[in-house]
Amino acid sequence: MPQSFEITELLRRWTAGEEAALDSLVPLVERELHRIARRSLRDERPGHTLQPTELVNEAYLRLVDQTRAQWQNRAHFFAIAAQIMRRVLLDHAKRRRRAKRGAGANQVSLSGVTIMSPEKPQDVIALDEALTRLGRVDPLKSQIVELRYFGGLSLEETAQVLNVAPVTVSRHWHLAKVWLKRELDG
Repeated sequence: MPQSFEITELLRRWTAGEEAALDSLVPLVERELHRIARRSLRDERPGHTLQPTELVNEAYLRLVDQTRAQWQNRAHFFAIAAQIMRRVLLDHAKRRRRAKRGAGANQVSLSGVTIMSPEKPQDVIALDEALTRLGRVDPLKSQIVELRYFGGLSLEETAQVLNVAPVTVSRHWHLAKVWLKRELDG
């Protein structure tokens, strides 16, 4: 990506406290943030009340609030953005579940790489609970799922963010999908 270096440099300047860097950064990352938001929302139920722009706006507000972040590069920034979007969707699903009173979390099944069902907000919660369990057993696999599935990062970008070899990411990605399928299938 030709803007990769420019984005990384702006992230470093923003981290150093240069407010103008954030103003220059936003137009460069906006399209990619929308792509991540659309990807995050594609498996949600039809008629989901959050739209990509709303998800990006909420993530942006939380990203700007990251005062202690030491942005390593473009991939690191987008990985954090994807994690934040996942949390926004999780918070939204929990609010919907609480509003329904008594709607328990349903277990869902994995079909290939498709992890979430488009039908119920509880599916997001079930996935989050499974990822939390996976994180206790193997934090690296949990991070890889977040970065690959929710962030849409490639094997190479994920490897760069986590500072591991792409072959390691590939192996852990495959094992994490199998583990999550088993967990979600009960």
